[in-house]
Amino acid sequence: MANASILVVEDEPAIQELVAFSCGNSGYRVRKADSVGAAESAIRGELPDLVILDWMLPDRAGIDFLRDLRKSERTRSVPVIMLTAKGSEGDRIAGLDGGADDYVVKPFSPRELVSRVRAVFRRRSPEKSGESVVYGPLRIDPQRHEVQIDGREVKMGLAEFKLLVFLAGHPERVFSRSQLLDNVWGDHVFIEERTVDVHVLRLRKALTVANAQNMVQTVRGLGYRLSVKLDS
Repeated sequence: MANASILVVEDEPAIQELVAFSCGNSGYRVRKADSVGAAESAIRGELPDLVILDWMLPDRAGIDFLRDLRKSERTRSVPVIMLTAKGSEGDRIAGLDGGADDYVVKPFSPRELVSRVRAVFRRRSPEKSGESVVYGPLRIDPQRHEVQIDGREVKMGLAEFKLLVFLAGHPERVFSRSQLLDNVWGDHVFIEERTVDVHVLRLRKALTVANAQNMVQTVRGLGYRLSVKLDS
């Protein structure tokens, strides 16, 4: 199952429960907030992988909160889906221009909403969509916790699996240790950056059975990347 976290910010209890149930039933870990203040508190505690945000909230407009999210370095890259009864073309444009990744108008189909969630994850964070990630000879099934390289199964621990899934979702891109900690372990978890090195070594060891250990490359002074190209 997908283990990405979704924060549902909605003040209507029935809609909040419907969205939370639909996303939770699809394998996502869901937290709920009924106001901007509650959402800010939830985000301070743990950065969500995606926010489903109502436009009209009791303490503040959701569109203003969205703009704040986009201004903050910590939250600017978190995907946001606006969920609102405001369905005019002008409202849609305002929401998308304000930084929303998608815009869903009430009433909505729960199945369509979950489909849009998956689509946003595919665009922004493929490793969190719950769908298979394929890169070169590598194929990862997050739901079954399976890794194959050229059809050969590779076994590894949970931390190494999560690290590989993230890197495979962003091939060729270099990530620092702190970026890997935030994206793989979560920015609410406090562990030393050198812990990343330990898990990289374990991941490479697991990949040796398929002679693929060189896919996880060290970029001196910067961090790590996953690549099928030879390390230079």
